[in-house]
Amino acid sequence: MTETAYNPAPQAHPGLHVLALFEGLKGLLALVAAASLEVLGPQPLRNVIAALIAKFNLNPDHGTLPSLLDAINPGAVHLAVAVVSLYAVWRLVEAWGLWRAKAWASWLGCVGTAAYLPLDVYALYHHHGWHTWAVLMLNLIVVAVLARDLVKRRTPANAEIARPTDAE
Repeated sequence: MTETAYNPAPQAHPGLHVLALFEGLKGLLALVAAASLEVLGPQPLRNVIAALIAKFNLNPDHGTLPSLLDAINPGAVHLAVAVVSLYAVWRLVEAWGLWRAKAWASWLGCVGTAAYLPLDVYALYHHHGWHTWAVLMLNLIVVAVLARDLVKRRTPANAEIARPTDAE
């Protein structure tokens, strides 16, 4: 049995292109979220939380939402913007590498997505629903595609599996 050599041309990897588009979209959405948060500042968030407290007749002095309301300040918003921006850059760099079929991007995506799997299983245990299954399946597919790419890169070109001959 012969194994075909790994084709390093990016055009030979449509699965990586699909993942690159997906990761790029996540990166762009994260950039939009970070920019929106920075432009709007903490006040719209504080208004939404205050409205939730009023709508559900919660105690405005005790509980999770009032604690969250107290924690939202300009410093916290700037920190959140920095974290979301870092996430966006990560996803955009990964998308660029996947589009160009770079091995480091496959590693980055495979390890990064595999890190979500325990959280997906935890979510599935606590929230049985089609959406939880869909997220788990999507992440498993992403890991499988990227792991397959990495395995194919390591397979020697035209490796022959030794077969016994009739003379033996």
